[in-house]
Amino acid sequence: MKKHSARVAPLSACNSPVLTLTKVEGDERSRESPAPAEAQMQAGAEGSGRVNRCCWKCSVTQLKKIFWGVAVVLGVCSSWSGSTQLAKLTFKKFDAPFTLTWFATNWNFLFFPLYYLGHVFKSAEKQSPKQRYRECCRFFGDNGLTLKVFFTKAAPFGVLWTLTNYLYLHAIKKINTTDVSVLFCCNKAFVFLLSWIVLRDRFMGVRIVAAIFAIAGIVMMTYADGFHSHSVIGIALVVGSASMSALYKVLFKLLLGSAKFGEAALFLSVLAVFNVLFVTCIPVILYFTKVEYWSSFDIIPWGNLCGFSILLLTFNILLNFGIAITYPTLISLGIVLSVPVNAVVDHYTSEIVFNSVRVIAIVIIGLGFLLLLLPEEWDVWVIKLLTRLKVRKKEEIPEGNGDIASGLPNKSRRTRPSMSSFAH
Repeated sequence: MKKHSARVAPLSACNSPVLTLTKVEGDERSRESPAPAEAQMQAGAEGSGRVNRCCWKCSVTQLKKIFWGVAVVLGVCSSWSGSTQLAKLTFKKFDAPFTLTWFATNWNFLFFPLYYLGHVFKSAEKQSPKQRYRECCRFFGDNGLTLKVFFTKAAPFGVLWTLTNYLYLHAIKKINTTDVSVLFCCNKAFVFLLSWIVLRDRFMGVRIVAAIFAIAGIVMMTYADGFHSHSVIGIALVVGSASMSALYKVLFKLLLGSAKFGEAALFLSVLAVFNVLFVTCIPVILYFTKVEYWSSFDIIPWGNLCGFSILLLTFNILLNFGIAITYPTLISLGIVLSVPVNAVVDHYTSEIVFNSVRVIAIVIIGLGFLLLLLPEEWDVWVIKLLTRLKVRKKEEIPEGNGDIASGLPNKSRRTRPSMSSFAH
């Protein structure tokens, strides 16, 4: 009977000792295995903890990327503006822009050795220089870097590289560095136009507007100095340099596609080899024809030449490999920020006149450059943002109408005496 009463007690709930026993057993079971609600709460807490950890990791990585981005922007801005100002200073003692171009291009040979040093320190699977070179040579094709590939794929880019730098340096002799740096920013608009025509890239109205801004800025920059011969020639040289740079980028994408870091470093080192083998004769010819002549090698400012080459090498390293540690848009901002830096330096070192036309031209070209930095899907993002704002407004309007409707009777009752007294 006792056993029977113990079995039926939970159903009838008549025997209080059995009830207390079942409660104790239930408590013990609840301690051993949590209830479904408590389990869900624990799982939710664990899930929220994981989400918080992931958000914390994402925020830390983004902060690191932004920090490195600021460092890269400052490096790009200082190296580009510093090389421009140092080239201007070099031409006061050494009037040889093509020789300076040839000398600075030879420093590109350091790209692949510097890349290999980074590979040794960073990569877990270290390769010998020969193995790394062979792996990077696959970028040129299955047969690697052959003589035919060298002349068909590397030599044209070597010519474009030399023309880009020579026209830029020759323009520095004619006009001030501010105009040179801001006009060279038009190369991004030229890249878009050539990519749209040659590569059949996506048509974007905002980039067409940016290209129009660039062309308008070029015309206004020419008008700022009154269409003098030296300014017109200098502006034409910078526009030619920007065009060569755009052609270099578009042809690289058309013929070679995209390159990894090691492949890009090897390609730039190959351009230095082409410069030594086939371009060295041109400075020699210019020297003996006295187009670029200097009386003795002691007059050459080697410090300025080496400083310019190091700054230009640093700029190209940050421009090509900075994408590994930060966003590409931040790297492009460094080129725009070099314009005000050169303007400040020119204001204190030269007789530049910042009239209204020149300032408007600088602003228009800078605005066009910034418009070109917008991503391709910027319009989709804007539409999504506008739709979200509309949905929020629609959700807030009914709540606001309810409050207003509930408040109207009280408000009308209170305002009736005041209105009657005001009428009297």
